[in-house]
Amino acid sequence: MSRMTTLNSPFLLGFDEVERALERVTKAASDGYPPYNIERLAKTADAPERIRISLAVAGFTSDQLEITLEENQLTIRGRQVDDRERHFIHRGIAARQFTRTFLLADGMQVLGADLEHGLLSIDLVRPQAERVVRQIRIGARD
Repeated sequence: MSRMTTLNSPFLLGFDEVERALERVTKAASDGYPPYNIERLAKTADAPERIRISLAVAGFTSDQLEITLEENQLTIRGRQVDDRERHFIHRGIAARQFTRTFLLADGMQVLGADLEHGLLSIDLVRPQAERVVRQIRIGARD
């Protein structure tokens, strides 16, 4: 018996990687922390059209944050350590760790990251490849 796939149309050839990416995304844990926004930034005279991921990481310093990119997977980790010298009467803001993962399409590039006012912003760009039309020669076999 053959395996039924999500992208099982005979016209979608070579999309195995896309299907595996969809499976990875659906299995990813989504605890909702930290909250994030994804926005499209319009092209300007100085910069191409970009995508910006903004994560609310109030209380984290840049030393406690780590951003890695491996095989089109952008991972942001935050690690805080409890300050044992402080004695809280009430603790509503916990020292917390998190991992947030985004799967990027082929060709996406990370331009950079900034931490300002408790928001970690990561800018991405997809360079526009030039459109190539190629004529395929038909060979005759007799």
